[in-house]
Amino acid sequence: MPAASSPALPPRRLSVAPMLDWTDRHCRHFHRLLSPHAWLYTEMVTTGALLHGDVARHLRFDAAEHPLALQLGGSEPDDLARCAKLADEWGYDEVNLNCGCPSERVQRGAFGACLMAEPELVADCVRAMREATQLPVTVKHRIGIDRVEDYDFVRGFVATVSAAGCSTFIVHARNAWLKGLSPKENREIPPLRYDIVAQLKAEFPQLEIIANGGLATTEAMAAQLTYADGVMIGREAYHNPWALTGWERAFFDPQWAPSRDSIIDTLVDYAAREQGEHGTPLRAIVRHVLGFANGLPGARRFRQMLSDPALLRDAKPELIRQAWAQVGARPDAEAA
Repeated sequence: MPAASSPALPPRRLSVAPMLDWTDRHCRHFHRLLSPHAWLYTEMVTTGALLHGDVARHLRFDAAEHPLALQLGGSEPDDLARCAKLADEWGYDEVNLNCGCPSERVQRGAFGACLMAEPELVADCVRAMREATQLPVTVKHRIGIDRVEDYDFVRGFVATVSAAGCSTFIVHARNAWLKGLSPKENREIPPLRYDIVAQLKAEFPQLEIIANGGLATTEAMAAQLTYADGVMIGREAYHNPWALTGWERAFFDPQWAPSRDSIIDTLVDYAAREQGEHGTPLRAIVRHVLGFANGLPGARRFRQMLSDPALLRDAKPELIRQAWAQVGARPDAEAA
C-alpha cells in the first residue's frame, strides 16, 4: 500500500539521486525545467562543511528547485541536528541522511555506508534530527555491506531506524563493498536485488520505500512502482536529461510537453541572471547540459562547443543558443 505524502508537495514517485560533484544548484535548476514534479536532491554535504565552512555556498538554491532535499553526510547526532536545523532555516523540503556512500572519504569519516553496521547510532542520529526540525527526515542506504547478503541485516537496520521516527527509506538495491571496489565499481559490480526492496515494502507496508539503483527506462521504473512508493534515478537522468520529460509525463502529468527550444531559452535567461548576480562562469552551468541533445543530429558539435575551454573563457550565455543552433531536427516528444 502506498505511503501517504504531504498534500502540499508532490509524492516521491520520481526523484533524481544526490550525485557528488554533479547535482549542484545549476544542475538541479536545469533538471527542474525538464520535470516540474520530480524530487531533487543536493550533493551530499558533510556536517563539517556546514558547521565549519561557507554555509551559503553549500545551501543556496533557487526557489524553482522545490521540492528539494538536502542530503547530509555525518555520524554525530548533535552535528546532524544542527545541520537539520539549517536545512529548515534555508527552506528545504526534506533532510536526508546518507547511509549508502562507500567511498574512502566517507569511510575515513566513519559515515555513509559504514553506518549500516551501526543501526542504533543511525537511530540516534534520526532522533536528534527530528527533534531539531519539522522537516521529514529520510535515510538513503544500501541493502547490505561487503558480501553480507542476509536479508535480516537490512531488515534489522530498517526496523531499528524506523522505530526512531524515520518513515521514508531510499533503498539502493546493491550491497556496498567497502574494500576492493571503487565508488564507480560499487555502482556496477555488486548485483542488483530489487527483490530485497520488494521484501522490505511487504514487511513494512506503513513505510515509504523508494527503489534506487540501475533504473534507466520508463518500463523498468513502472515495474518497480508495482510495489515501491517511488523510484530514484541517478546517472541516466544526468547523462540523458531529456528523458526526464518523458518520466514526468509517465508518473505525474500526461500533458507535459515542453519544447527543447523553450528549455534552451529559459536556460540562457538563467545563465544571464547567474552571471549578473553572482558572477557565475558559464562553464559551471553548461557542464550539466552536455547530454541534452543526445540522439539528435549535431549533438556532438553541441557538446564540443559547450566543453571547449577556449569558447568558454569569458563566454556569455548566448553561447548556449549558438551551440543549440548546431543541432538538427528537434522533435520534442521522444519516448523516454
